[in-house]
Amino acid sequence: MPTTIKFTIAQDGTVTEEVQGVKGSQCESLTKNIEERLGVIENRIHTPSYYQKVEGEIEEFTHDSECA
Repeated sequence: MPTTIKFTIAQDGTVTEEVQGVKGSQCESLTKNIEERLGVIENRIHTPSYYQKVEGEIEEFTHDSECA
C-alpha cells in the first residue's frame, strides 16, 4: 500500500489528518512539519497500524520517577 496522507478540513476550520500505508510511529514523523504549521493538536487517535512493530525500530520506554 502506498503512503497516503489525507487531510479533511471542516467548515469550522478544524483539520483532520489520516496517514495510511505506514506502520509504527513513522506516521508522526511524516506529519510533524505540517502539524507544527497548523497549530495546536487537540486530539490524536492512533490506528491499529501505529501499534505494529516496524523492523529495525527500537522501542523506547520511559519511567516517571514521580510516580509513587
